[in-house]
Amino acid sequence: MTTPTQHPHSTRRADELHLATIGAGRIGTNHAELVARRIPGARLAAVADPSPEAAQRLGAQLGAEATSAEEVFENPDIDGVLITAPARVHTDLVVAAAAAGKHVFCEKPMAVSLPDADRAIRAAADAGVILQVGFNRRFAPGFAAARDAIVRGKVGTPQILRSLTRDPGPFLGDPMRTPQWTIFRETLIHDFDALCWLNPGAAPATVHAFADALVSPEARAAGHLDTAVVSIRFDNGAMATADANFSAAYGYDVRAEAFGSAGMVTTGSCRATDMTLHDAAGIHAETSRRDTDLLRDAYLAELQTFADAIRHGSPVGPTGAEARTALSIAVAAIRSIETGAPVSISDVLPALDGLGSGAIS
Repeated sequence: MTTPTQHPHSTRRADELHLATIGAGRIGTNHAELVARRIPGARLAAVADPSPEAAQRLGAQLGAEATSAEEVFENPDIDGVLITAPARVHTDLVVAAAAAGKHVFCEKPMAVSLPDADRAIRAAADAGVILQVGFNRRFAPGFAAARDAIVRGKVGTPQILRSLTRDPGPFLGDPMRTPQWTIFRETLIHDFDALCWLNPGAAPATVHAFADALVSPEARAAGHLDTAVVSIRFDNGAMATADANFSAAYGYDVRAEAFGSAGMVTTGSCRATDMTLHDAAGIHAETSRRDTDLLRDAYLAELQTFADAIRHGSPVGPTGAEARTALSIAVAAIRSIETGAPVSISDVLPALDGLGSGAIS
């Protein structure tokens, strides 16, 4: 069993879990609020951000100390950290947190390169700390029910799978400030994980990707892509597609489907509620415009799972190894765009940090 640590001079309750958030942006704020207000027995003890003003503002709002990442790692009263900073610094923060003996919840992606993914996984394994990655769809009730039906054989052998992410429109971002390959590393990474999770026991084998700048064509020359379709062939023969777009006019849309030899499951929606209005103008439903609204229960459940794993040693997931698998699909998709051809997952794996294609448990 994993138990919280306590400094000899601390006034905290023995059963209280102290967590810190590193990153006070949109997702960091969401996670910090859930820990502070919705996780029984957990306390948001600290907030860190490169902007002291942002950390101070969020900390004051939630009764947490505003501090730095370095001070979080040095604080013996902090049991675990939530890494919600920009993706490019995730690996370094995971490694530093693990070296300090802190359990880690890291928002997706855990890393932006496969060697960095291995570095994060190895650091957590060497330190003996929990490493959970924020693939929230696994915790959404409909997705969990779909996975359960597949595991129980209700759809037979999976043959065709589909997952999609369509961010709400109109797109208001600056594509020229969006890191290249964001659509694969930070958006479709959710779909890659979902497809692997909904095809249990199988591994991705081949990837073929297509992408373009259809939302912001003026950014095409700079390589900033906003629309993509990725085909994946698994080693059990199943075929899958994942698609994404940065500007769905009707709302934030997240769905998945698994078709098999004995049936099919579907899950996901962009609906804010299950209410449908029928009137003289037609049939209407309200839609969600933010992931933190559509998947709020899933965000809460994944953070509760992290807290339970620290307290009780209960199963944790998604693991670093599973995040690595999703990232390998993203890397293969990027190479497919660069070459215009299908890419074998085995071709992107040999360069890893001495780990080959095997996963670390």
